[in-house]
Amino acid sequence: MTFTDDTIGDFFEKQVKNDPDREFIIYPDRDLRFTYKEFDERVNMLAKGLLEIGIKKGDHVGIWATNVPDWLTFLFATAKIGVVLVTVNTAYRIHEVEYLMKQADLKAIAIIDGFRDVSYIETIYELVPELKTQSRGNLKSEKFPHLKNVIFIGQEKHRGMYNTRELFLLGQQRSDEDIHEIMSTLDKDDVINMQYTSGTTGFPKGVMLTHYNILNNGYYIGERQKFTQDDRLCLPVPLFHCFGIVLGVLATLTHGGTLVMLELFDPLMVLAAVQKEKCTALYGVPTMFIAEFSHPMFEMFDLSSLRTGIMAGPPCPIEAMKRVINDMHCKDITIAYGLTEASPVFTQTSTDDSIERRVSTVGTSMPDIKVKIIDPETGEIVEPDVPGEICCRGYNVMKGYYKMPEMTEKAIDEDGWLHSGDIATVDEDGYYKITGRIKDMIIRGGENIYPREIEEFLFTMPGIKDVQVVGIPDEKYGEIVGAFVITSDGTDITEADVRDYSIARIARYKVPKHVFFVEEYPLTASGKVQKFKLRDMAVDLLKEKQS
Repeated sequence: MTFTDDTIGDFFEKQVKNDPDREFIIYPDRDLRFTYKEFDERVNMLAKGLLEIGIKKGDHVGIWATNVPDWLTFLFATAKIGVVLVTVNTAYRIHEVEYLMKQADLKAIAIIDGFRDVSYIETIYELVPELKTQSRGNLKSEKFPHLKNVIFIGQEKHRGMYNTRELFLLGQQRSDEDIHEIMSTLDKDDVINMQYTSGTTGFPKGVMLTHYNILNNGYYIGERQKFTQDDRLCLPVPLFHCFGIVLGVLATLTHGGTLVMLELFDPLMVLAAVQKEKCTALYGVPTMFIAEFSHPMFEMFDLSSLRTGIMAGPPCPIEAMKRVINDMHCKDITIAYGLTEASPVFTQTSTDDSIERRVSTVGTSMPDIKVKIIDPETGEIVEPDVPGEICCRGYNVMKGYYKMPEMTEKAIDEDGWLHSGDIATVDEDGYYKITGRIKDMIIRGGENIYPREIEEFLFTMPGIKDVQVVGIPDEKYGEIVGAFVITSDGTDITEADVRDYSIARIARYKVPKHVFFVEEYPLTASGKVQKFKLRDMAVDLLKEKQS
């Protein structure tokens, strides 16, 4: 039996009734605070505003924003009216956003002004020039036939766009009954969230997740940390990932706790937020925790309220884990493993596991999820401590990839097992270790990067005849992106040219850190590129460079 059959909207309203005056969301740097009841009122107003501009149950609405306060308002408002919220990576640039807007059939997209050196407003105007000449709500875009509205998250007015303030005002024209009428028609198995994960086919795939998938997964993730309504989670990870939404927001919601939010990761802001709000839990990837305890002002902060949290992404070095446990007081920190397609977590350590287990394993299988390790060739279950592909089956498996039935069939077999593409072992006690990958993926500081996507992008650069992308071991990020390029005859391009071309068009974390120019690639007898040899070559070439 899973924890709940409720939709996210129903469950949220029960928590509001249960403890209306408990703080739900806090932005400590803005001193912005919402109780469960106050936040529910804001959510309802936005949900009604969305209905007013023609957004309906089943529509797809994108959100391209950092962790601004109304990100969470959109999350719950869309869930209440059965709208699928499509999350957009904040690091995306024009090439990636255009693909996602088309592939996801977005009816609307909500944006902030920009992030780092990318103006989201300029990007959207470039993609949808009709915004500047057509009246709001009547958008007819040549490139995006489904798109009817662009929403600006904030007070400022931009031509052709509604802003959130206007949506809240429009929402006042409707009754809450309009929302509850829609809520009564929703089902736990409706898709409610879509996140894009890079694919070995070269283009990201939209992972369709349901209320049932992510609400239950959030609950069990909180259980592994022994969450209660008294827990206060400091959340500095992005909301566009499952790490933010499920491990963070829904693990807190299902236990009636409090979210202490940061718009962007900054180690000093994290330390200040934990002290100011007496947080009991903290999330991050290993590089985030290392940045916190290595900060020159670390000793100035009182972190004694901390107890637990989650470290995800690449494995944590044991010395770093000891610092997190001893110096940051996170004695019950846990390690989680999963993938977006699994909602996302299907193994996790628990608060009473030894430090060795928390450093060397990714824990045991979660309740109500079956996990097995199989021989990738035969499909047979392997013996303990024998490497094989880790697979899972249960309530958590995605509904599928949006408009990609063949890719869905490759990922989920006819018996309902989701194949991760990761190599793992399991010991006699049921603890899993991730040891490698079948699929050709790079994990850079917790971000999954598929070489094929970058290769196909780099083929668009004039002067590149062939390109192979590999992960290069890196102390800080675990892995970084390296590109081996064969140039077209007569062209003279440099490493700086390739990086500049990429920086202007794709997310910064996908940009090759190192570019090597070669005449040919090492091949197998059947003519396949031996990427493991390129990886070794990259390591040797970098050593030569540094010596």
